[in-house]
Amino acid sequence: MNVCTIWWAAPVSPADSPQLVDLLDAHERERLNRLQPDADQARYLAAHVLTRRVLGLWMDRPAASVVIDRPCICGKPHGKPTLDGGPEFSLTHASNVVGVAVHDQPVGLDVERVRPLPDLPSLAKFACSCRETVTDTTQFFRLWTRKEALLKATGAGLSSPMSAITLGRQGVCSWTGPGAPTEPVWLVDLAPSTRHPAAAAGLGPLPVVHEEDGDALLR
Repeated sequence: MNVCTIWWAAPVSPADSPQLVDLLDAHERERLNRLQPDADQARYLAAHVLTRRVLGLWMDRPAASVVIDRPCICGKPHGKPTLDGGPEFSLTHASNVVGVAVHDQPVGLDVERVRPLPDLPSLAKFACSCRETVTDTTQFFRLWTRKEALLKATGAGLSSPMSAITLGRQGVCSWTGPGAPTEPVWLVDLAPSTRHPAAAAGLGPLPVVHEEDGDALLR
């Protein structure tokens, strides 16, 4: 069955959950320690432990034994996270929401918090194609999550411009230039929390999308 499962959770403070910090690998602990305390660390810890717990369940192995690779052309481990022999996955976090999507095909997940933007016209010009317009921040962040999820799914990241993608009511109307996929893509809007638009996207036929309680996996 073609299913994409998404787990949502709240951030978790490292000071309150040292047993979760123990599940991280050396790279993740280094990144965690470089972040500012409190909110940033709590989001990072929850996102990466949730990812490990979810993948561990999927592969029937302990979370700490899951080996996540982060290949990058520069040779350092800060590329798109991948799992040898496992499912495709994508993680995201914003404010008090953390999410992980898992699918057997390439998948992307993004969540944002709607907030004031001092220069909405400039940001809209960056994110919108010539056929799109946004008039307020709620519209902008909905469009952003959709396009960010699509770019995560293809692995192109922001090296492929958001303005090359034109969205419509049925999903992607057109996608041009470098990084544009040659196969069909799917796109689903989500809303894990008030004022937090989110989107999941992937390659291939539209799956059944299930949303699950990730907080239970962080206890």
